[in-house]
Amino acid sequence: MHEIVTLQLGHRANYLATHFWNTQESYFDYGASEEPLTIDHDVHFRAGQGPRGEDTYTPRTLIYDLKGGFGGLRKWGGLYDQGDIDPSSQNLWDGSVVKQQDTPISQSAYQKALDEGLDQPPKLSSRTVRYWSDFSRVFYHPRSIIQINDYELGSTIVPFEKWDCGEELFSKLDKDHDLLDRDIRPWAEECDQMQAIQAFASADDAWGGFASRYVESLRDEYGKTPLWFWGLEEQAGQGRRAKQSIRTVNIAQSLQAISTLASMYIPLAVPSYAPAYIGLDLSSQWHVSGLMSMAVESVTLPSRQKAGSIRRGLLGDLEAALNANGNQRIAELQCSVVDPPTQELDRITEASQAAKDNRTAGGPMQQLVYEDEMEQAKSRLDMNFSTGETSATALSLRQWERSNHVFGKIESIRGVPWEGHSMGDEDETNSRKRRRLASLPTVERYFSPLPYPLLDSFPEILVGSASSSPAAAIHGSLSTTSHMSKRTKGLQNMVSRMVDVVEREALSNGLGEIAEAYEEGWDSGSNDDSD
Repeated sequence: MHEIVTLQLGHRANYLATHFWNTQESYFDYGASEEPLTIDHDVHFRAGQGPRGEDTYTPRTLIYDLKGGFGGLRKWGGLYDQGDIDPSSQNLWDGSVVKQQDTPISQSAYQKALDEGLDQPPKLSSRTVRYWSDFSRVFYHPRSIIQINDYELGSTIVPFEKWDCGEELFSKLDKDHDLLDRDIRPWAEECDQMQAIQAFASADDAWGGFASRYVESLRDEYGKTPLWFWGLEEQAGQGRRAKQSIRTVNIAQSLQAISTLASMYIPLAVPSYAPAYIGLDLSSQWHVSGLMSMAVESVTLPSRQKAGSIRRGLLGDLEAALNANGNQRIAELQCSVVDPPTQELDRITEASQAAKDNRTAGGPMQQLVYEDEMEQAKSRLDMNFSTGETSATALSLRQWERSNHVFGKIESIRGVPWEGHSMGDEDETNSRKRRRLASLPTVERYFSPLPYPLLDSFPEILVGSASSSPAAAIHGSLSTTSHMSKRTKGLQNMVSRMVDVVEREALSNGLGEIAEAYEEGWDSGSNDDSD
């Protein structure tokens, strides 16, 4: 069934994943629609039974968070509610018991309305969303909920922010519990044919160190399984200078350690430039993660589409297109909201047809076609989630994108009238061969008629005409480009002044090797004489 097992590591990752699961839940039509189903729900959900024998269908995910990070969500709530168990009634101790209990965090009004089955729950806002569980629409299996009590969310006394703290925490927990045996293996063994493991984690705090050790263990155990890592990063320039330095070093360490183990590493930062149709409250994780989820969910949509009339692309297929040279595992995520939906499809179709009609055996026209094909591979989307560290305008971003070389790219276009525009398998194979022989970037395109649903749990970040619809047409892309060399070298230069001598050489050399992988096999055309 090509299942995907998901890891959610940390509070910010759980915000993003909650939007992701809400979207997956919205695809269930419960027999109300006569349209053929295009989503294979078994990719991300698992069937089970509740304590009273009723059938359940819950996300195949593991949710890690610190003490206090789950909000009003209870481990045994919802489908697996067993009531409150009084420890004094279990006869484990004959003496007197002094009960000490923290004040439980109350459910949000939105959650209470969902539990009561109300058709119109109260409207959410940045003020009313306190935790990621406040806007969750799905039930989780108790095995999914893993609270880490060694640290407390938001603690200023013992903050969970340095990369080494995450490494040490994983080592301690793994020694005590063997995390793969306790947490991962039961989910993996339920799968008929596991497609991949995907992990969401913040890369700029201690969760990056925790994730690096987790990914290392996963790679040892599941060496041939595609492993996608989505590394969240705070907006650049936020907080005191000392915290900014810690975040920069954490990002460099996460990039250096995890990108060499994961089969695909995708940085996720707030776009440095947002188009006019996006109205974002940068102080709200609910807003920021909603925007990120819209792009993440759209670009991975091919991995859960049913095989048949719609072209399906498993995560292994997508990474094969992105990592065409074998050593380029860091991809950039980009996204546009298409309004009206037909305009993006018309542009793609016209550009592709022009290149096909003008294909010649050689001469000046062939050079023009080569340049046109190269230009098609370069991004023209509105938001780039890998450029959070730069101060950019729309014009400077266009110039920046055109100066980069594209090695591989996949595009996912959804919510558009797609009939007749997707190529058959033979045409796809021939197109791939032509591009490879012409030394052109690998470009794979996937279409889906399914728009991105704008649920009542999703923040109102779309403004103008795009906000009036219950769903949005999205054009998303992942690409491997030479920009990663520039970014990695920039990190290399910065952290060389921030870390001590013991760490400096290994970290700097590791980043340098990553940068070199995005310089091989192409000529930048630079007239710079420096060596």
